[in-house]
Amino acid sequence: MKKAFPFLRWFQGYSLTSLQADMLAGLTVALVLIPQSMAYAQLAGLPPYYGLYAAFLPPMLAALFGSSRQLATGPVAVVSLMTFASLAPLATVGSERFVNYAIVLALMVGVVQLGLGLLRLGLVVNFLSHPVVNGFTNAAAIIIATSQLSKIFGVHVDTAEHHYETIVRVVQAALRFTHWPTFFLGALAFAIMYVLKRVAPRVPNVLAAVAITTVISWASGYQHNALVPISAVQSSKAQELIGLYNGALQEISRLGERRTEATLGLEEAKASKNAIAILDAKHALEIISLQMEDLKEKTHVYREDLRRFMLRGVPQAGGSVQFFPSGAIPAGAKDDGYVWRIRVGNSPVKADGLRLTGGGDVVGMVPKGLPAFSLPHIDAAMILHLLPYAAIISFLGFMEAISIAKAMAAKTGQRLDPNQELIGQGLANLLGAIGKSYPTSGSFSRSAVNLQAGAVSGFSSVFTSLAVLIMLLFLTPLLYHLPQSVLAAVIMMAVIGLLNVSGFIHAWKAQRADGIISVIAFVCTLWFAPHLDKGIMVGVVLSLLVFLYKVMRPKVTTLARHEDQALRCVVDHGLRECEYIALIRFDAPLFFANSSYLEDQVTDRMQANRKLKHIVIVANGINDIDASGEETLSLLVDRIRSAGLDVSLCGVNESVMKVLKRTHLDAKIGADHLFATMDLAIETIHPQTHRDAPEKECPLKTVCYLAG
Repeated sequence: MKKAFPFLRWFQGYSLTSLQADMLAGLTVALVLIPQSMAYAQLAGLPPYYGLYAAFLPPMLAALFGSSRQLATGPVAVVSLMTFASLAPLATVGSERFVNYAIVLALMVGVVQLGLGLLRLGLVVNFLSHPVVNGFTNAAAIIIATSQLSKIFGVHVDTAEHHYETIVRVVQAALRFTHWPTFFLGALAFAIMYVLKRVAPRVPNVLAAVAITTVISWASGYQHNALVPISAVQSSKAQELIGLYNGALQEISRLGERRTEATLGLEEAKASKNAIAILDAKHALEIISLQMEDLKEKTHVYREDLRRFMLRGVPQAGGSVQFFPSGAIPAGAKDDGYVWRIRVGNSPVKADGLRLTGGGDVVGMVPKGLPAFSLPHIDAAMILHLLPYAAIISFLGFMEAISIAKAMAAKTGQRLDPNQELIGQGLANLLGAIGKSYPTSGSFSRSAVNLQAGAVSGFSSVFTSLAVLIMLLFLTPLLYHLPQSVLAAVIMMAVIGLLNVSGFIHAWKAQRADGIISVIAFVCTLWFAPHLDKGIMVGVVLSLLVFLYKVMRPKVTTLARHEDQALRCVVDHGLRECEYIALIRFDAPLFFANSSYLEDQVTDRMQANRKLKHIVIVANGINDIDASGEETLSLLVDRIRSAGLDVSLCGVNESVMKVLKRTHLDAKIGADHLFATMDLAIETIHPQTHRDAPEKECPLKTVCYLAG
């Protein structure tokens, strides 16, 4: 029962004091989670209240079925960014289709993680090496922070193909159209969070920043929007652009229908196996696609031109308002004091539905109550497209969660089960998707808050979920006036902790190849953004290539006596080699990919030293051997002895010796040529090889350094 339901272990030694501690810790985490979850949902391209849905079921489920008692699960920055990057090419950001894809993605992530956990395949995540994850995480922190700049400055731009191009557009727009109240509210939120974190770390700084700025937003009338007929804008240029924009969108819609028909025609042509019909269908499809790309570029230009208009509202008799370009207000007319901007989305502008904004962006209406519990709409094509992203998010999310859990376990002395943690995270995503959650994972910042607040068991996460439930049922109207720039500030403040420059230095010091891979993963992630999967794949491929290179070309060293009496590498320590005995150590399993390399290394030493009489292969590092390795070793023994030299092995472990005995290679080598240790081999072979030899001091017996 305890294996199937790990939370039953919480009751051992549990007391009323523990319950009080968990309740306090859970409520403390909820005060951080509620605003953070809304901010991260915005980062994922979803309406902010979907963050609350992701903060409801997943924390409780991950705690109940995971192995860590303090890990706080929910929306996190990196997974939110990966969700956005995965879905942005498939659907309009924030649309109903986009939301459905996000929920399906959570479902798939849950299935992958749960499957790995049940099959006890948690070690699969080791394919994501720490240098790759470090490079990706640092790049993701920069991408996340810069992605919020448009909300901080209160400007709106179209997303470009590459993230850095989008940032250039944001900077260009900010230089001319920054909405200063938006900027100041974001800066105020930054200041509140920073000061409270330094001065009063126990105070929930995120909640304080959100509460103060929301009150200011409500009291000052920060949000100021209007929905007017197009005729209210007294600019022929603006009305002309709106007409062109609507026409381009209608043409794109028409071409979309034609592309669907052309795709069906191509499928029919392929079914008929008519080569000419297939070429014609492909040609028609490519023409339609090119026409749509051209129109999309035109709509981008029209949107940008419309966003550049700065209008002044002039009240008219009867209560209506006419909007004139700045500098073109009729003489003697008095404006309403606001600078109005045209808000253009991805849909045609209705004749009586032009959106104008004279203030800043707020969260707006948050649906009251719980989401409808149901499975999202799923189709096979969608699953096939999302599967690579689901796998990457599954691995990244689990690595983040288990790393945090291990860090806390080191402090609490708790024993962790990575496979059980996979099951917990999998169920959190799988069942969370039924409650309209998008992919979630363990949060470092909230887990630290949970631990510091004194959480004793996973009941703290249960209380966190209950607090979110109360928010959804009764308190959502309080979130209406929360400025979007404040949520952006919350995200930017949170991802500062993801930056870890020392990780690059540490990887470089450990292995230069790892340091280089970490930097390449960092650069590629930044370069390919928003296609973040490409940066990760580059890092993974490089890691595997380096691994294969090391396996295929392992270290083969010649040994001599060091001053500490140990036998060490002659190259690393500047030692002289023995003229008559070559003590060669092979530091890897001997198998098909590297067996020829051992043969080459031994041959090179035979050719380099004509005085050589005996070769001792030190097998301490050979922990496994396959058929190819055994065959190579047998041929090597024949070659050495046919050249007039002798060969021995020392330090052969039990698993390798079993292979040698099964193939009778041990008999071929000879029992008197198999030694347990290097010293025993030297003591036996040295007198034979050095009889009447002019070598006065043997480097295998005494310390002999190279001259200079």
